[in-house]
Amino acid sequence: MKNLFELVDESGIILTSNVLREGFTKPGFYRFIKDNGFEQVAHGVYASPEAWADEDYILSLRCPQAVFSHDEALYHYGLVDHEPPRRTITVYTGYGTGRLVKDDIRVYTVKKELLGVGKITVATTFGHQIPMYDLERTICDLVRNRSRFEIQDYQTAMKTYVAKKDKDLNRLMRYAKLFRVDGIIREYMEVML
Repeated sequence: MKNLFELVDESGIILTSNVLREGFTKPGFYRFIKDNGFEQVAHGVYASPEAWADEDYILSLRCPQAVFSHDEALYHYGLVDHEPPRRTITVYTGYGTGRLVKDDIRVYTVKKELLGVGKITVATTFGHQIPMYDLERTICDLVRNRSRFEIQDYQTAMKTYVAKKDKDLNRLMRYAKLFRVDGIIREYMEVML
C-alpha cells in the first residue's frame, strides 16, 4: 500500500476520494491532514501549506464533470477584455449544483449528451490542465444565453470571433445545429463576413 504522501499531486493537492480508493481510512487520513498542516480548499480537496491556490484547478478537481464555459471561456479566448467576476462552469442537467451556487459559482446546465461537445483541455496560469469548451462551442453558448450578457460584451465577442484567424466556421455551424442556434449564427455571420 502507498503512503499518503505518494497521493499528493505535484501541486500539493490531495483528494479524499483517491485516499479512500487506495484503502486508507478516514480517521487516518484526517490525522495526516492535521499533522501535516493541509487545508481544506473545497469539499474533498486538501492543499499542503506549500501549495499555490489555483482556483480553477481546484474547482475542476472538486467537480470533475464540470466544463469551464461562458464568461471563463470568453475571457480565455480573448473575446472579452475583462476577467469574469465569478467562476463559470457547465454541468449536465440533474447534477446537484446547490453547493456550487452557494459558493458563488455560476452554473449552466445542458443535456448529458451535449456536455462533451467541444470539450478540450487548456492550461491555467499555474500550468494545470482543466476542461474548457473550444472557441466555437463558446460562441454557441454565448448566442444561446445572449440575454444574460451585456449587449456590449456580446457584440465585442462576436466581432472578435469573426476577426480571428483560427476560427472554424464549419465546426461552428455543426455545433450551432446541435444547439439549435444555427439560424441566428448564420444570420450574424452573413452580416459580419
